[in-house]
Amino acid sequence: MPVEITWWGHATCTVADSDVRVLTDPLFTRRLAHLRRRRGALPPPDAWHADVALVSHLHADHLHVPSLARLAPGTRLLVPRGAPRAVPGLRRLGHLRIAEMSPGDETSVDGVRIRAVPARHDGRRLPVGPHRSPALGYVVEGEARTYFAGDTGLFEDMAKEVGPVEVALLPVGGWGPYLGEGHLDAGRAAEALVRLAPRSAVPVHYGTYWPIGMDAVRPHEFHAPGDEFVRLAAERAPQVAVHRLGHGESVRLEVAR
Repeated sequence: MPVEITWWGHATCTVADSDVRVLTDPLFTRRLAHLRRRRGALPPPDAWHADVALVSHLHADHLHVPSLARLAPGTRLLVPRGAPRAVPGLRRLGHLRIAEMSPGDETSVDGVRIRAVPARHDGRRLPVGPHRSPALGYVVEGEARTYFAGDTGLFEDMAKEVGPVEVALLPVGGWGPYLGEGHLDAGRAAEALVRLAPRSAVPVHYGTYWPIGMDAVRPHEFHAPGDEFVRLAAERAPQVAVHRLGHGESVRLEVAR
């Protein structure tokens, strides 16, 4: 059975594997503080359906409480350890089954194993809040092993911590004209492919949200990262099949281990 990846925009994807739907960092809004959605229609209600949703870290463009509130009653929600303490709105989502995760923790959803892995990124709820929670990536293992990186920079033990994977969903940009510490741009994401050696990759976290009034400021950082990643991946990791999806597009990947 193939795994199907749908990119809804930013870091929001559906991974459908072994009849289990896994939703990553749900963000279903046109406006978030000073950011607006510049490209791609809002995900349709079908995108809200998942057996389990994964939250990589506490930044508001990855842990968006109003978007999580749209998930169906009983949906499992995996969040970094300490998230309910740092984000009180999570505690009001009584219709969801929330579990806190740390790197190395595992859980199973209808036979699909989900493992939390480290990420190199500031996991705090910003701009306020002293409480720290670990930034996470996740490996979803059913018919395929799919790595959702969340937000991360490169780190020395990435290949060891993530382990062998067939599919990698990698951030290649951001939501503003400059990327801070703890992020992958197109070049660093291509280097991640060299380290991880998946069979397929999908670039995410680019070309969706942008600060209001800054459309003309370094516009290439909005428009170019996906194509740049395709180009650099072909140079540095030619064995990896890269699928640059449009918003709402899907790819079905036949995976044989």
